[in-house]
Amino acid sequence: MQSLLLFIQVILSILLVLAILTQNRGTGLSATFGGGGGFHTSKRGAEKFLANATIVLAVLFLANSIAFLFV
Repeated sequence: MQSLLLFIQVILSILLVLAILTQNRGTGLSATFGGGGGFHTSKRGAEKFLANATIVLAVLFLANSIAFLFV
């Protein structure tokens, strides 16, 4: 059981890293130094799916980490 949870943890961590790295960063550090765009757009299509997938993967990663503690 412990090896299965460890395998799931590794897969979830790889998927979570990929989901985070493929998201569009937008303005980056320019907003920090006063170069912000001044408008707000909502997420649509693939960007919205990727944001929701990141949240789901993070929750699954956390749940698996807690389950790994008790096994």
